[in-house]
Amino acid sequence: MITEKVRMYLLPSLFNAAVRAGASIMNVYKGGDDYDISLKDDKTPITIADKLAHKVIREYLGPTRIPVLSEEGREMLFDERRNWELYWLVDPLDGTVEFIKGNNEFTVNIALMENNVCMFAVIYVPYYEKMYVAGRGVGSFLKTGVAPAYDADYTVEQITTGWRRLPERSSSLHQHLRVAVSRSHQTEETHSCIERLRKEYPDLEVVEQGSSYKFCMLAEGAVDYYVRTTQTYEWDTAAGELILSEAGGSTRALPDGGPLRYNEEDLHNPWFECRSKFCRI
Repeated sequence: MITEKVRMYLLPSLFNAAVRAGASIMNVYKGGDDYDISLKDDKTPITIADKLAHKVIREYLGPTRIPVLSEEGREMLFDERRNWELYWLVDPLDGTVEFIKGNNEFTVNIALMENNVCMFAVIYVPYYEKMYVAGRGVGSFLKTGVAPAYDADYTVEQITTGWRRLPERSSSLHQHLRVAVSRSHQTEETHSCIERLRKEYPDLEVVEQGSSYKFCMLAEGAVDYYVRTTQTYEWDTAAGELILSEAGGSTRALPDGGPLRYNEEDLHNPWFECRSKFCRI
């Protein structure tokens, strides 16, 4: 069982790995001239930024001697990982499509999984210099002004000083139901769900947003509800799900309403929906 002492010991590794990966991503993003884009087997794009961030995270987390399951290491066989008790679940660059489009909506996701349950997680939004941190049973927190840096070496004290617990009450004060959807991955089912909600909430506001940042917006209370009816993977959701739940929200698989499951043989998630602590539907 991961104790609070172990969690605090691992916090700098988790935090600094994300910041350093963010520096690699932003260096490519600001260069803007050669993303070296190719397609993976599932026809989704990958860039040099994805590969560099993956390399940085693997190298920085290596000394923890905890295995890494990453989007860029998805070829790992189920038999190699099925009995892992502890592992890092990583998306080095979540929102590659948004990265390519140049709209700033991309993140670094790192989750520490114990017996296939997320116990500790960060989501880093390098363009906005925002870091979201959550520990199971401890809470969700936001630290701002975290600039991307190749040599990031934050201590526990530096990480926890000035961070803010989520959700912040002021975030619950918007007047209309705010529904988040993926900016680049929508389907007829997504639109049907919105229209059903609009019948009950005619002043509903749709917020399009890329990457796992939607989970962070839910955790803050900036949006109320999020529905996803297109393909995602386990590394897209593990960190965000914990950050949201520790801020009082929830994530449920569709259509059965059960929990999302991790380290499955097939790493695809089912469709799902999320609610913030303040969601009234």
